[in-house]
Amino acid sequence: MTLIRTGLMLLFLLATLSSSGAGETDLRGIIAKFATAKGFSEIGAVVHELAAAGDPAVERPLAALADGNLYVRKADSLVFVGKEAGESVQLSDPLSGEASGEAAKDGITKIKVNNTLRRVIRDALGTLTLGAKDPAVRIAAADTMFKTPDAANIAPLDTAIAGEAVASVKALLEQARAASVLVSDRPEADKLAAIALIGARGDRDAVSLLTSVVANSTDAVRQAATAAIANINSTLAFWDAGQNVWYGISLGSVLLLAAIGLAITFGVMGVINMAHGEMVMLGAYTTFVVQQVIRTSFPDLFGWSLVIALPLAFLVAALVGLIIERGVIRFLYGRPLETLLATWGVSLILQQAVRSIFGPTNQEVGNPSWMSGSFNVGQLAITWNRLWILVFALAVFGILLYVMKRTPWGLQMRAVTANRRMAASMGIRTPWVDALTFALGSGIAGIAGVALSQIDNVSPNLGRGYIIDSFMVVVFGGVGNLWGTLVGAFSLGIVNKFLEPYAGAVLGKIVVLVLIILFIQKRPRGLFALKGRAVEA
Repeated sequence: MTLIRTGLMLLFLLATLSSSGAGETDLRGIIAKFATAKGFSEIGAVVHELAAAGDPAVERPLAALADGNLYVRKADSLVFVGKEAGESVQLSDPLSGEASGEAAKDGITKIKVNNTLRRVIRDALGTLTLGAKDPAVRIAAADTMFKTPDAANIAPLDTAIAGEAVASVKALLEQARAASVLVSDRPEADKLAAIALIGARGDRDAVSLLTSVVANSTDAVRQAATAAIANINSTLAFWDAGQNVWYGISLGSVLLLAAIGLAITFGVMGVINMAHGEMVMLGAYTTFVVQQVIRTSFPDLFGWSLVIALPLAFLVAALVGLIIERGVIRFLYGRPLETLLATWGVSLILQQAVRSIFGPTNQEVGNPSWMSGSFNVGQLAITWNRLWILVFALAVFGILLYVMKRTPWGLQMRAVTANRRMAASMGIRTPWVDALTFALGSGIAGIAGVALSQIDNVSPNLGRGYIIDSFMVVVFGGVGNLWGTLVGAFSLGIVNKFLEPYAGAVLGKIVVLVLIILFIQKRPRGLFALKGRAVEA
Protein backbone atom coordinates (compact mmCIF):
# COMPACT_ATOMS: atom_id res chain seq x y z
CA MET A 1 0.00 0.00 0.00
CA THR A 2 2.83 2.36 0.88
CA LEU A 3 4.48 1.66 -2.47
CA ILE A 4 1.20 2.34 -4.30
CA ARG A 5 0.68 5.64 -2.43
CA THR A 6 4.24 6.69 -3.22
CA GLY A 7 3.76 5.86 -6.88
CA LEU A 8 0.50 7.83 -7.06
CA MET A 9 2.15 10.85 -5.43
CA LEU A 10 5.02 10.73 -7.91
CA LEU A 11 2.58 10.52 -10.81
CA PHE A 12 0.65 13.52 -9.43
CA LEU A 13 3.85 15.56 -9.06
CA LEU A 14 4.97 14.66 -12.57
CA ALA A 15 1.57 15.62 -13.96
CA THR A 16 1.70 18.95 -12.14
CA LEU A 17 5.19 19.73 -13.33
CA SER A 18 4.41 18.73 -16.89
CA SER A 19 1.27 20.91 -16.96
CA SER A 20 3.11 23.94 -15.60
CA GLY A 21 5.94 23.34 -18.04
CA ALA A 22 3.44 23.06 -20.89
CA GLY A 23 1.89 26.33 -19.74
CA GLU A 24 5.22 28.11 -19.90
CA THR A 25 5.95 26.49 -23.25
CA ASP A 26 2.64 27.72 -24.58
CA LEU A 27 3.40 31.26 -23.37
CA ARG A 28 6.81 31.20 -25.02
CA GLY A 29 5.18 30.00 -28.22
CA ILE A 30 2.79 32.95 -28.17
CA ILE A 31 5.62 35.40 -27.40
CA ALA A 32 7.61 33.96 -30.32
CA LYS A 33 4.83 35.13 -32.65
CA PHE A 34 6.02 38.71 -32.11
CA ALA A 35 9.04 37.82 -34.29
CA THR A 36 6.86 37.04 -37.30
CA ALA A 37 4.01 39.52 -36.71
CA LYS A 38 3.73 42.11 -39.47
CA GLY A 39 2.01 45.39 -38.81
CA PHE A 40 0.35 46.74 -35.70
CA SER A 41 -2.82 44.67 -36.18
CA GLU A 42 -0.93 41.35 -36.04
CA ILE A 43 1.06 42.54 -33.00
CA GLY A 44 -2.25 43.48 -31.36
CA ALA A 45 -3.58 39.98 -32.06
CA VAL A 46 -0.57 38.48 -30.24
CA VAL A 47 -1.19 40.85 -27.32
CA HIS A 48 -4.80 39.65 -27.08
CA GLU A 49 -3.65 36.03 -27.21
CA LEU A 50 -1.21 36.63 -24.35
CA ALA A 51 -3.87 38.36 -22.27
CA ALA A 52 -6.31 35.52 -22.90
CA ALA A 53 -3.81 33.11 -21.32
CA GLY A 54 -4.53 34.83 -18.01
CA ASP A 55 -1.05 34.19 -16.62
CA PRO A 56 0.45 37.07 -14.58
CA ALA A 57 3.87 36.17 -16.02
CA VAL A 58 2.99 37.84 -19.32
CA GLU A 59 2.88 41.23 -17.61
CA ARG A 60 6.66 41.57 -18.08
CA PRO A 61 6.76 41.20 -21.89
CA LEU A 62 3.58 43.29 -22.34
CA ALA A 63 4.92 46.13 -20.19
CA ALA A 64 8.23 45.99 -22.09
CA LEU A 65 6.36 46.12 -25.39
CA ALA A 66 4.39 49.18 -24.26
CA ASP A 67 7.64 50.91 -23.26
CA GLY A 68 9.35 50.02 -26.55
CA ASN A 69 11.79 47.61 -24.89
CA LEU A 70 10.84 44.34 -26.61
CA TYR A 71 13.33 43.09 -29.25
CA VAL A 72 13.77 40.25 -31.73
CA ARG A 73 17.28 38.80 -32.17
CA LYS A 74 17.98 38.48 -35.90
CA ALA A 75 20.23 35.43 -35.56
CA ASP A 76 17.59 33.07 -34.12
CA SER A 77 14.32 35.13 -34.10
CA LEU A 78 14.06 34.86 -30.30
CA VAL A 79 12.21 37.60 -28.39
CA PHE A 80 13.88 39.36 -25.46
CA VAL A 81 13.33 42.31 -23.16
CA GLY A 82 16.15 44.76 -23.88
CA LYS A 83 17.80 47.67 -22.13
CA GLU A 84 20.12 49.90 -24.12
CA ALA A 85 23.67 50.24 -22.74
CA GLY A 86 25.86 52.33 -25.02
CA GLU A 87 26.35 50.63 -28.40
CA SER A 88 24.82 47.35 -27.21
CA VAL A 89 21.57 46.15 -25.66
CA GLN A 90 21.36 44.08 -22.46
CA LEU A 91 18.95 41.20 -23.04
CA SER A 92 16.79 39.36 -20.51
CA ASP A 93 14.27 36.55 -20.69
CA PRO A 94 10.74 37.93 -21.32
CA LEU A 95 9.13 35.63 -18.73
CA SER A 96 11.66 34.98 -15.99
CA GLY A 97 13.65 38.21 -16.33
CA GLU A 98 16.95 36.33 -16.17
CA ALA A 99 19.89 37.93 -17.98
CA SER A 100 20.44 36.52 -21.49
CA GLY A 101 23.62 38.30 -22.49
CA GLU A 102 23.85 41.29 -24.77
CA ALA A 103 23.60 42.03 -28.47
CA ALA A 104 24.79 44.73 -30.82
CA LYS A 105 22.12 47.18 -31.92
CA ASP A 106 22.43 46.06 -35.53
CA GLY A 107 21.86 42.46 -34.46
CA ILE A 108 18.40 43.00 -33.03
CA THR A 109 15.11 44.56 -34.16
CA LYS A 110 12.85 46.59 -31.89
CA ILE A 111 9.16 45.67 -32.04
CA LYS A 112 7.43 48.96 -32.81
CA VAL A 113 4.17 50.12 -31.22
CA ASN A 114 1.87 53.09 -31.71
CA ASN A 115 -0.61 54.83 -29.40
CA THR A 116 -3.49 52.59 -30.44
CA LEU A 117 -1.45 49.49 -29.68
CA ARG A 118 -0.39 50.97 -26.35
CA ARG A 119 -4.06 51.31 -25.40
CA VAL A 120 -4.60 47.68 -26.38
CA ILE A 121 -1.67 46.67 -24.17
CA ARG A 122 -3.00 48.78 -21.29
CA ASP A 123 -6.36 47.06 -21.52
CA ALA A 124 -4.67 43.67 -21.70
CA LEU A 125 -2.66 44.42 -18.58
CA GLY A 126 -5.94 45.41 -16.93
CA THR A 127 -7.36 41.93 -17.54
CA LEU A 128 -4.35 40.36 -15.83
CA THR A 129 -5.26 42.11 -12.57
CA LEU A 130 -8.62 40.32 -12.41
CA GLY A 131 -7.00 37.60 -10.34
CA ALA A 132 -5.15 39.90 -7.94
CA LYS A 133 -5.44 39.19 -4.22
CA ASP A 134 -6.30 42.79 -3.36
CA PRO A 135 -10.04 43.48 -4.00
CA ALA A 136 -9.22 47.13 -4.75
CA VAL A 137 -7.01 46.02 -7.66
CA ARG A 138 -9.78 43.79 -9.02
CA ILE A 139 -12.28 46.66 -8.71
CA ALA A 140 -9.93 48.96 -10.64
CA ALA A 141 -9.52 46.31 -13.36
CA ALA A 142 -13.29 45.85 -13.64
CA ASP A 143 -13.78 49.61 -13.90
CA THR A 144 -11.15 49.89 -16.63
CA MET A 145 -12.71 47.05 -18.62
CA PHE A 146 -16.18 48.58 -18.24
CA LYS A 147 -14.97 51.88 -19.69
CA THR A 148 -12.99 50.19 -22.49
CA PRO A 149 -15.15 47.22 -23.49
CA ASP A 150 -13.73 44.57 -25.81
CA ALA A 151 -15.19 41.25 -26.93
CA ALA A 152 -11.85 39.61 -26.06
CA ASN A 153 -12.47 40.45 -22.39
CA ILE A 154 -15.51 38.18 -22.10
CA ALA A 155 -13.60 34.91 -21.58
CA PRO A 156 -11.24 36.18 -18.84
CA LEU A 157 -14.16 37.95 -17.17
CA ASP A 158 -16.18 34.73 -17.14
CA THR A 159 -13.27 33.01 -15.41
CA ALA A 160 -12.90 35.85 -12.91
CA ILE A 161 -16.63 35.94 -12.15
CA ALA A 162 -16.72 32.19 -11.52
CA GLY A 163 -13.92 32.46 -8.95
CA GLU A 164 -14.93 35.78 -7.32
CA ALA A 165 -16.05 35.46 -3.69
CA VAL A 166 -16.71 39.15 -2.89
CA ALA A 167 -20.27 40.07 -3.91
CA SER A 168 -19.58 43.75 -4.62
CA VAL A 169 -16.55 42.94 -6.80
CA LYS A 170 -18.49 40.21 -8.59
CA ALA A 171 -21.25 42.71 -9.47
CA LEU A 172 -18.68 45.07 -11.02
CA LEU A 173 -17.13 42.20 -12.99
CA GLU A 174 -20.57 41.25 -14.31
CA GLN A 175 -21.14 44.85 -15.42
CA ALA A 176 -17.77 44.89 -17.18
CA ARG A 177 -18.71 41.64 -18.93
CA ALA A 178 -22.05 43.15 -19.99
CA ALA A 179 -20.21 46.12 -21.49
CA SER A 180 -18.01 43.77 -23.51
CA VAL A 181 -21.05 41.78 -24.65
CA LEU A 182 -22.55 44.96 -26.14
CA VAL A 183 -19.54 45.44 -28.46
CA SER A 184 -19.35 41.76 -29.41
CA ASP A 185 -21.24 39.66 -31.98
CA ARG A 186 -23.20 37.84 -29.28
CA PRO A 187 -26.92 37.13 -29.91
CA GLU A 188 -29.48 39.87 -29.45
CA ALA A 189 -30.90 38.21 -26.32
CA ASP A 190 -27.47 38.42 -24.62
CA LYS A 191 -27.22 42.11 -25.52
CA LEU A 192 -30.69 42.86 -24.13
CA ALA A 193 -29.74 41.16 -20.86
CA ALA A 194 -26.51 43.19 -20.82
CA ILE A 195 -28.45 46.43 -21.31
CA ALA A 196 -30.68 45.57 -18.36
CA LEU A 197 -27.64 44.94 -16.18
CA ILE A 198 -25.89 48.16 -17.25
CA GLY A 199 -29.11 50.14 -16.84
CA ALA A 200 -29.30 48.95 -13.23
CA ARG A 201 -25.85 50.46 -12.67
CA GLY A 202 -27.40 53.89 -13.22
CA ASP A 203 -24.37 56.18 -13.50
CA ARG A 204 -22.96 58.47 -16.18
CA ASP A 205 -20.50 55.84 -17.41
CA ALA A 206 -23.49 53.61 -18.14
CA VAL A 207 -25.19 56.43 -20.08
CA SER A 208 -22.03 57.00 -22.13
CA LEU A 209 -21.75 53.31 -22.99
CA LEU A 210 -25.44 52.93 -23.86
CA THR A 211 -25.35 56.07 -26.02
CA SER A 212 -22.68 54.47 -28.21
CA VAL A 213 -24.84 51.33 -28.41
CA VAL A 214 -27.84 53.33 -29.65
CA ALA A 215 -25.88 54.53 -32.66
CA ASN A 216 -24.66 51.08 -33.72
CA SER A 217 -27.34 48.48 -32.99
CA THR A 218 -30.45 46.75 -34.26
CA ASP A 219 -33.92 48.13 -33.55
CA ALA A 220 -34.66 46.00 -30.47
CA VAL A 221 -31.28 46.68 -28.88
CA ARG A 222 -31.52 50.36 -29.79
CA GLN A 223 -34.96 50.68 -28.20
CA ALA A 224 -33.86 48.90 -25.04
CA ALA A 225 -30.76 51.10 -24.77
CA THR A 226 -32.82 54.27 -25.32
CA ALA A 227 -35.28 53.26 -22.61
CA ALA A 228 -32.43 52.46 -20.22
CA ILE A 229 -30.82 55.85 -20.89
CA ALA A 230 -34.13 57.61 -20.15
CA ASN A 231 -34.48 55.75 -16.84
CA ILE A 232 -30.90 56.49 -15.84
CA ASN A 233 -31.26 60.18 -16.71
CA SER A 234 -34.36 60.49 -14.53
CA THR A 235 -32.46 58.87 -11.65
CA LEU A 236 -29.44 61.08 -12.25
CA ALA A 237 -31.68 64.17 -12.17
CA PHE A 238 -32.71 63.18 -8.64
CA TRP A 239 -29.08 62.63 -7.62
CA ASP A 240 -28.06 65.94 -9.24
CA ALA A 241 -30.64 67.72 -7.09
CA GLY A 242 -29.23 65.93 -4.06
CA GLN A 243 -25.71 66.94 -5.10
CA ASN A 244 -26.81 70.58 -5.31
CA VAL A 245 -28.34 70.32 -1.85
CA TRP A 246 -25.06 68.92 -0.52
CA TYR A 247 -23.08 71.69 -2.21
CA GLY A 248 -25.51 74.20 -0.71
CA ILE A 249 -25.15 72.72 2.76
CA SER A 250 -21.37 72.76 2.32
CA LEU A 251 -21.45 76.42 1.26
CA GLY A 252 -23.87 77.13 4.10
CA SER A 253 -21.46 75.69 6.67
CA VAL A 254 -18.76 78.04 5.33
CA LEU A 255 -21.15 81.01 5.50
CA LEU A 256 -22.19 79.99 9.01
CA LEU A 257 -18.59 80.00 10.22
CA ALA A 258 -17.91 83.35 8.57
CA ALA A 259 -21.15 84.99 9.76
CA ILE A 260 -21.72 83.63 13.25
CA GLY A 261 -19.16 85.93 14.88
CA LEU A 262 -20.57 88.89 12.97
CA ALA A 263 -24.07 88.00 14.20
CA ILE A 264 -22.86 88.44 17.79
CA THR A 265 -21.05 91.75 17.36
CA PHE A 266 -23.67 93.23 15.07
CA GLY A 267 -26.53 92.11 17.32
CA VAL A 268 -25.08 93.07 20.69
CA MET A 269 -23.15 96.18 19.76
CA GLY A 270 -24.87 97.46 16.62
CA VAL A 271 -21.46 97.82 14.97
CA ILE A 272 -21.10 97.36 11.23
CA ASN A 273 -17.68 95.71 11.31
CA MET A 274 -16.18 95.77 7.83
CA ALA A 275 -12.95 94.29 9.23
CA HIS A 276 -14.67 91.02 10.14
CA GLY A 277 -13.35 89.34 6.97
CA GLU A 278 -9.82 90.24 8.00
CA MET A 279 -10.31 88.29 11.25
CA VAL A 280 -11.05 85.27 9.05
CA MET A 281 -7.89 86.03 7.09
CA LEU A 282 -5.79 86.21 10.29
CA GLY A 283 -7.06 82.78 11.31
CA ALA A 284 -6.06 81.35 7.94
CA TYR A 285 -2.57 82.88 8.15
CA THR A 286 -2.19 81.56 11.70
CA THR A 287 -2.84 78.10 10.26
CA PHE A 288 -0.20 78.72 7.60
CA VAL A 289 2.39 79.75 10.22
CA VAL A 290 1.59 76.72 12.41
CA GLN A 291 2.01 74.36 9.45
CA GLN A 292 5.29 75.99 8.45
CA VAL A 293 6.69 75.49 11.95
CA ILE A 294 5.47 71.88 12.03
CA ARG A 295 6.90 71.13 8.57
CA THR A 296 10.35 72.40 9.51
CA SER A 297 10.59 71.25 13.13
CA PHE A 298 7.94 68.60 13.90
CA PRO A 299 6.92 66.89 10.62
CA ASP A 300 5.39 63.92 12.45
CA LEU A 301 2.75 66.27 13.93
CA PHE A 302 1.40 67.50 10.59
CA GLY A 303 -1.78 65.47 10.99
CA TRP A 304 -2.49 67.49 14.16
CA SER A 305 -1.69 70.87 12.59
CA LEU A 306 -5.30 72.04 12.39
CA VAL A 307 -6.02 70.96 15.95
CA ILE A 308 -3.01 72.97 17.12
CA ALA A 309 -3.96 75.95 14.94
CA LEU A 310 -7.55 76.23 16.21
CA PRO A 311 -6.87 77.71 19.68
CA LEU A 312 -4.00 79.83 18.37
CA ALA A 313 -6.17 81.28 15.58
CA PHE A 314 -8.90 82.05 18.09
CA LEU A 315 -6.47 83.84 20.41
CA VAL A 316 -4.79 85.84 17.62
CA ALA A 317 -8.05 87.03 16.08
CA ALA A 318 -9.65 87.67 19.48
CA LEU A 319 -6.66 89.75 20.62
CA VAL A 320 -6.70 91.83 17.42
CA GLY A 321 -10.47 92.26 17.80
CA LEU A 322 -10.05 93.40 21.41
CA ILE A 323 -7.44 95.96 20.34
CA ILE A 324 -9.72 97.27 17.58
CA GLU A 325 -12.66 97.61 19.96
CA ARG A 326 -10.66 99.32 22.72
CA GLY A 327 -8.68 101.49 20.32
CA VAL A 328 -11.29 102.55 17.75
CA ILE A 329 -14.83 101.27 18.04
CA ARG A 330 -15.63 102.24 21.65
CA PHE A 331 -15.36 105.89 20.68
CA LEU A 332 -17.91 105.49 17.87
CA TYR A 333 -20.88 103.72 19.48
CA GLY A 334 -24.21 105.07 18.26
CA ARG A 335 -22.69 106.25 14.98
CA PRO A 336 -23.02 103.26 12.61
CA LEU A 337 -21.84 105.08 9.48
CA GLU A 338 -18.62 106.17 11.18
CA THR A 339 -17.99 102.65 12.54
CA LEU A 340 -18.43 101.32 9.01
CA LEU A 341 -15.85 103.74 7.62
CA ALA A 342 -13.44 103.22 10.53
CA THR A 343 -13.54 99.42 10.34
CA TRP A 344 -13.16 99.62 6.56
CA GLY A 345 -9.94 101.56 7.14
CA VAL A 346 -8.84 98.98 9.72
CA SER A 347 -9.46 96.21 7.18
CA LEU A 348 -7.22 97.92 4.64
CA ILE A 349 -4.48 98.35 7.28
CA LEU A 350 -4.67 94.64 8.21
CA GLN A 351 -4.56 93.56 4.57
CA GLN A 352 -1.50 95.69 3.89
CA ALA A 353 0.21 94.45 7.06
CA VAL A 354 -0.28 90.85 5.95
CA ARG A 355 1.02 91.69 2.47
CA SER A 356 4.13 93.25 3.98
CA ILE A 357 4.81 90.24 6.20
CA PHE A 358 3.80 87.27 4.01
CA GLY A 359 3.76 88.79 0.51
CA PRO A 360 0.83 89.31 -1.86
CA THR A 361 0.77 85.79 -3.32
CA ASN A 362 -1.27 82.82 -2.13
CA GLN A 363 0.26 80.71 0.64
CA GLU A 364 0.13 76.93 0.71
CA VAL A 365 -1.87 75.35 3.51
CA GLY A 366 -1.94 71.56 3.30
CA ASN A 367 -4.73 69.13 4.04
CA PRO A 368 -4.04 66.53 6.74
CA SER A 369 -4.66 62.97 5.60
CA TRP A 370 -7.97 62.77 7.49
CA MET A 371 -9.30 65.75 5.51
CA SER A 372 -8.11 64.51 2.11
CA GLY A 373 -9.96 62.45 -0.47
CA SER A 374 -13.64 61.78 -0.98
CA PHE A 375 -16.26 59.05 -0.89
CA ASN A 376 -19.54 58.35 -2.65
CA VAL A 377 -23.03 57.93 -1.25
CA GLY A 378 -24.99 56.58 -4.21
CA GLN A 379 -24.19 59.10 -6.95
CA LEU A 380 -23.25 61.83 -4.44
CA ALA A 381 -19.56 62.76 -4.28
CA ILE A 382 -18.66 63.98 -0.78
CA THR A 383 -15.20 65.30 0.05
CA TRP A 384 -13.85 64.75 3.53
CA ASN A 385 -12.71 68.35 4.01
CA ARG A 386 -16.21 69.73 3.32
CA LEU A 387 -17.79 67.14 5.59
CA TRP A 388 -15.43 67.94 8.46
CA ILE A 389 -16.05 71.68 7.99
CA LEU A 390 -19.80 71.04 8.28
CA VAL A 391 -19.28 69.05 11.47
CA PHE A 392 -16.95 71.75 12.80
CA ALA A 393 -19.42 74.57 11.98
CA LEU A 394 -22.24 72.78 13.79
CA ALA A 395 -19.95 72.12 16.77
CA VAL A 396 -18.99 75.81 16.98
CA PHE A 397 -22.66 76.76 16.73
CA GLY A 398 -23.58 74.36 19.53
CA ILE A 399 -20.79 75.61 21.83
CA LEU A 400 -21.68 79.25 21.17
CA LEU A 401 -25.37 78.55 21.76
CA TYR A 402 -24.48 76.97 25.10
CA VAL A 403 -22.35 79.98 26.07
CA MET A 404 -25.15 82.38 25.15
CA LYS A 405 -27.93 80.45 26.90
CA ARG A 406 -26.26 78.72 29.86
CA THR A 407 -23.48 80.96 31.16
CA PRO A 408 -23.58 84.23 33.18
CA TRP A 409 -21.57 85.99 30.48
CA GLY A 410 -24.08 84.88 27.84
CA LEU A 411 -26.90 86.19 30.02
CA GLN A 412 -25.16 89.56 30.26
CA MET A 413 -24.68 89.68 26.48
CA ARG A 414 -28.34 88.95 25.90
CA ALA A 415 -29.33 91.57 28.46
CA VAL A 416 -27.22 94.22 26.73
CA THR A 417 -28.74 93.19 23.40
CA ALA A 418 -32.28 93.51 24.70
CA ASN A 419 -31.86 96.83 26.57
CA ARG A 420 -28.42 98.36 27.04
CA ARG A 421 -29.52 101.11 29.49
CA MET A 422 -31.51 98.71 31.65
CA ALA A 423 -28.57 96.28 31.73
CA ALA A 424 -26.21 99.08 32.79
CA SER A 425 -28.60 100.15 35.55
CA MET A 426 -28.58 96.54 36.84
CA GLY A 427 -24.82 96.71 37.33
CA ILE A 428 -23.64 95.05 34.14
CA ARG A 429 -20.42 96.63 32.90
CA THR A 430 -21.58 97.17 29.34
CA PRO A 431 -18.22 98.49 28.04
CA TRP A 432 -16.48 95.25 29.02
CA VAL A 433 -19.36 93.19 27.69
CA ASP A 434 -18.90 95.03 24.41
CA ALA A 435 -15.14 94.47 24.40
CA LEU A 436 -15.31 90.77 25.25
CA THR A 437 -18.20 90.22 22.85
CA PHE A 438 -16.24 91.82 20.02
CA ALA A 439 -13.22 89.69 20.94
CA LEU A 440 -15.41 86.56 20.97
CA GLY A 441 -16.88 87.36 17.56
CA SER A 442 -13.42 88.05 16.16
CA GLY A 443 -12.04 84.83 17.67
CA ILE A 444 -14.80 82.78 16.07
CA ALA A 445 -13.96 84.43 12.76
CA GLY A 446 -10.35 83.35 13.36
CA ILE A 447 -11.26 79.69 13.77
CA ALA A 448 -13.47 80.06 10.68
CA GLY A 449 -10.26 81.02 8.88
CA VAL A 450 -8.71 77.70 9.94
CA ALA A 451 -11.53 75.84 8.23
CA LEU A 452 -11.56 78.07 5.15
CA SER A 453 -7.81 77.57 4.68
CA GLN A 454 -8.65 73.98 3.68
CA ILE A 455 -10.95 74.92 0.79
CA ASP A 456 -9.88 78.41 -0.34
CA ASN A 457 -6.73 80.30 -1.26
CA VAL A 458 -4.94 81.81 1.72
CA SER A 459 -4.22 85.36 0.61
CA PRO A 460 -4.63 88.91 1.95
CA ASN A 461 -7.98 89.07 0.11
CA LEU A 462 -9.41 85.92 1.70
CA GLY A 463 -11.89 87.71 3.95
CA ARG A 464 -13.14 90.10 1.30
CA GLY A 465 -15.01 87.30 -0.46
CA TYR A 466 -17.07 86.47 2.62
CA ILE A 467 -17.91 89.81 4.27
CA ILE A 468 -20.87 90.68 2.01
CA ASP A 469 -22.31 87.16 2.21
CA SER A 470 -21.90 87.26 6.00
CA PHE A 471 -23.91 90.46 6.28
CA MET A 472 -26.61 89.00 4.03
CA VAL A 473 -26.83 85.91 6.26
CA VAL A 474 -27.08 88.03 9.43
CA VAL A 475 -29.71 90.40 8.05
CA PHE A 476 -31.76 87.60 6.49
CA GLY A 477 -31.71 85.40 9.61
CA GLY A 478 -32.34 88.20 12.11
CA VAL A 479 -29.74 90.46 13.66
CA GLY A 480 -28.17 88.93 16.76
CA ASN A 481 -30.12 85.65 16.56
CA LEU A 482 -27.95 82.53 16.33
CA TRP A 483 -30.73 80.26 15.09
CA GLY A 484 -31.54 82.83 12.43
CA THR A 485 -27.88 82.82 11.37
CA LEU A 486 -27.92 79.02 11.09
CA VAL A 487 -31.11 78.91 9.01
CA GLY A 488 -30.03 81.92 6.92
CA ALA A 489 -26.60 80.45 6.13
CA PHE A 490 -27.91 77.09 4.93
CA SER A 491 -30.87 78.65 3.09
CA LEU A 492 -28.68 81.08 1.16
CA GLY A 493 -26.11 78.37 0.46
CA ILE A 494 -28.69 76.00 -1.05
CA VAL A 495 -30.42 78.75 -3.05
CA ASN A 496 -27.05 79.88 -4.43
CA LYS A 497 -26.14 76.39 -5.62
CA PHE A 498 -29.49 75.88 -7.34
CA LEU A 499 -29.25 79.26 -9.09
CA GLU A 500 -25.62 78.97 -10.25
CA PRO A 501 -26.23 76.39 -13.06
CA TYR A 502 -28.81 78.70 -14.63
CA ALA A 503 -27.62 82.22 -13.81
CA GLY A 504 -23.88 81.77 -13.18
CA ALA A 505 -22.01 82.48 -9.94
CA VAL A 506 -22.02 86.30 -10.15
CA LEU A 507 -25.57 86.74 -11.44
CA GLY A 508 -26.74 84.13 -8.94
CA LYS A 509 -25.42 86.23 -6.06
CA ILE A 510 -27.14 89.30 -7.50
CA VAL A 511 -30.43 87.42 -7.68
CA VAL A 512 -30.02 86.30 -4.06
CA LEU A 513 -29.29 89.89 -2.99
CA VAL A 514 -32.44 91.14 -4.77
CA LEU A 515 -34.51 88.40 -3.11
CA ILE A 516 -33.15 89.37 0.32
CA ILE A 517 -33.95 93.04 -0.31
CA LEU A 518 -37.53 92.10 -1.23
CA PHE A 519 -37.77 89.85 1.83
CA ILE A 520 -36.52 92.61 4.16
CA GLN A 521 -39.24 94.88 2.80
CA LYS A 522 -41.78 92.45 4.27
CA ARG A 523 -39.85 91.41 7.40
CA PRO A 524 -37.39 94.17 8.32
CA ARG A 525 -36.14 92.23 11.36
CA GLY A 526 -35.32 89.06 9.41
CA LEU A 527 -36.57 85.52 9.90
CA PHE A 528 -36.09 85.45 13.68
CA ALA A 529 -36.41 88.90 15.24
CA LEU A 530 -35.08 89.50 18.75
CA LYS A 531 -37.56 90.57 21.39
CA GLY A 532 -36.90 93.39 23.83
CA ARG A 533 -38.04 96.83 24.93
CA ALA A 534 -35.22 98.57 23.09
CA VAL A 535 -36.00 96.74 19.91
CA GLU A 536 -39.76 97.26 20.09
CA ALA A 537 -39.54 100.95 21.02
